[in-house]
Amino acid sequence: MTALTVSLPRVGVTASRRALAAGALALFGLVDVLIFGLFAHKGDAAFALSLNGAKVAVPTIRVPAGPLAYILGAATLAIAAARATVLESAVLRRLGIGAVLLFFVLSLLAWSDTGSWAHNIPVNVVTLLQNTLAGSIPLILGALAGCMGERSGVINIAIEGQLLLGAFTAAIVTSAIGMLWLGLVGGALGGALVGAVLAAFAIRYLVDQIVLGVVLNLLISGLTGYLYDRLLVPEASAYNNAATFGPVKIPGLGDIPIIGPIFFDSTIFLYLTYAAVIAVQVGLFSTRWGLRVRAVGEHPTAADTVGIRVLGIRYRNLILGGMLAGIGGAYLTIGSVGTFSKDMSSGLGYIALAAMIFGRWSPLGATAAALLFGFTTALGSFLGSITVPISPFLLAMAPYVATIIAVAGLVGRVRAPAADGKPYLRA
Repeated sequence: MTALTVSLPRVGVTASRRALAAGALALFGLVDVLIFGLFAHKGDAAFALSLNGAKVAVPTIRVPAGPLAYILGAATLAIAAARATVLESAVLRRLGIGAVLLFFVLSLLAWSDTGSWAHNIPVNVVTLLQNTLAGSIPLILGALAGCMGERSGVINIAIEGQLLLGAFTAAIVTSAIGMLWLGLVGGALGGALVGAVLAAFAIRYLVDQIVLGVVLNLLISGLTGYLYDRLLVPEASAYNNAATFGPVKIPGLGDIPIIGPIFFDSTIFLYLTYAAVIAVQVGLFSTRWGLRVRAVGEHPTAADTVGIRVLGIRYRNLILGGMLAGIGGAYLTIGSVGTFSKDMSSGLGYIALAAMIFGRWSPLGATAAALLFGFTTALGSFLGSITVPISPFLLAMAPYVATIIAVAGLVGRVRAPAADGKPYLRA
């Protein structure tokens, strides 16, 4: 007798996932209503939309905190109900999640700004978004490094080490030589060195790529920590006292209300990040080189049979990606504070890796995810600066919690390049 196998749709799993997603969204709505609305302080929350001294001043928006939280909470609950019943389109689901997060942040800011701890200081939206972009620079460049590596079939866990060595090299070169541009080049070369080592061991010697990346991170953490104690601390004025890049305002564009100070009045690192995102996005999806890279990441054997140099592309991508991550590391020192400290990357490389996954191995998607994580950092810093009654430890955890939620709960079902993490041996 022949057995008949019938495939049934996984209705229960789909329904349970839909209910879980709707419940998570509803939780945000309940927090908006029962905490930010019910416990809102009297008065209006003020949102400033221009910096002090701006050529074109935009009026400050003032709204009553309690009613705003109630309205946004009700809207969030409506989105949750739609998610549980009729919201089927993937685009609409993502827009719904984005709206829920925006409503939550606005309710939180309104509640925070009307508290006695805020001292009637408006929430400056421009400053908050400026800090978001600045804090996202190493995340975006690290995520681009991950995209370039994994699109060619090599997992890059060593982004953390690339950021850290780039920061260390940029600080010591700039301090010793006194030239910021050489420090920037040094940071890029430091990241490229880590990429080259990763490529050599992963491609030539077939070392497990995940283990190799973790080992490189630990090695660079230990090496830079040792050199920090032995060289940078006793000779701080000579080797750990770097100048920093100042903001460069683009004439005309920098004076546009609201968006001008955010996008066109920053350091050279932000403009390099713009160029890198465009170059990697266009390169991967609109050029012959990108087609070959994606072919190598999906089916290296087929790519090899038509004459594509599989190993050469993987080497090149890891080294170029390492350069981008090294520039991101350089930002941590000569783009902001001017000095190196132990393990100053503080897990940014792993968040960049999560941003790449959240962005579905796409440069633009990874950039959007990195901006989300950068915003949580900027928001935590702002809330800490006005001494809001939330534990500073919880505020410091915000970027990492957002990473876990995004990757585990929001990213959904994604597929990495088919050959990602698989060594290639020519027959």
